[in-house]
Amino acid sequence: MSHSTVPRSRAEADDDRAGRTPVASDGTTGGGKREKTGKLSLRLRFRRDRTLILMTLPAVLLLLVFNYLPILGNIVAFQDYDPYVSDNGIVSMLHSAWVGVENFQQIFADSAFWNAVQNTLVLFFLQLVLFFPIPIALALLINSVVRPRVRAIAQAVLYLPHFFSWVLVISVFQQIFGGAGLLSQLLRQHGYAGINIMSDPSTFKFLVTAEGVWKDAGWGIIVFLAALASVSPDLYEAAAMDGAGRWRRMWHVTLPALRPVIALLLVLRVGDALTVGFEQILLQRDAVGPGASDVLDTFVWWNGVRNQDFGYAAAAGLVKGVVSIGLVLAANKVAHLMGEQGVYKK
Repeated sequence: MSHSTVPRSRAEADDDRAGRTPVASDGTTGGGKREKTGKLSLRLRFRRDRTLILMTLPAVLLLLVFNYLPILGNIVAFQDYDPYVSDNGIVSMLHSAWVGVENFQQIFADSAFWNAVQNTLVLFFLQLVLFFPIPIALALLINSVVRPRVRAIAQAVLYLPHFFSWVLVISVFQQIFGGAGLLSQLLRQHGYAGINIMSDPSTFKFLVTAEGVWKDAGWGIIVFLAALASVSPDLYEAAAMDGAGRWRRMWHVTLPALRPVIALLLVLRVGDALTVGFEQILLQRDAVGPGASDVLDTFVWWNGVRNQDFGYAAAAGLVKGVVSIGLVLAANKVAHLMGEQGVYKK
């Protein structure tokens, strides 16, 4: 009997019809182009995805140069770093005195550091409670507007402050809430004493939160409106046919559609909890004093750049980075427990 007339098994015939490479009895593939697990080899995957790899290569290089290579500079936190030893920063690190954990011991014993931590956490919770829900509410409000032209104008007006610099934002608030601002002048015209909210330490945290809401709420609106655009109109029609009013449609259709985006942005917000606006606070630091305004970023800048204590400032920055990573992992775990993807899948 010739080789072409040898009966084949049903599995072999199915492999031929499906275009799969036949597997020998020892488990290896006949063509040698696939691994034992049936996955494409690394060479074939590279050939298949080489265009995408080349497109992402510049972004990867930027991350390596500006995000990952500077991590090596954290060794300064364990040194009495002297940048004037050499013109080369790497040579300066090699010749600076090693002090171990002495910088960390000084940080944890410094009351100014703990004051900065307290201010940072208070600002984070205020922004999380007051700032985070506002873009969601505004996005729902704009999405309920029937006329597309009115919706586009409202969206553009709310998004415009996002392009303003913090200098301009603080100048606008100074003209309204400062000692010679519109609010103070209005109060004086009606026989009341003027107020200067911009220099009041007791209201500084609320002022910073209000500035952040006015400047960046428009960006959040864009994100949530994009998520709302993916909701099928059939869901709203089905809910309306079942007798659901506007509020019930929002609760049972709109908010569940926004939940994955809300979970993702919340995880990112928690990871950024210890970074509450360096430039914004630094510009107003002298007006209210360091006791009310100092956060971890300004604490690091003041000790590292102004006081030239680079090892001490690097230690504070390293503590902040480690805590931020822990917050991201914890928030992402909570998102997984809620059934959402978070930053990455399980």
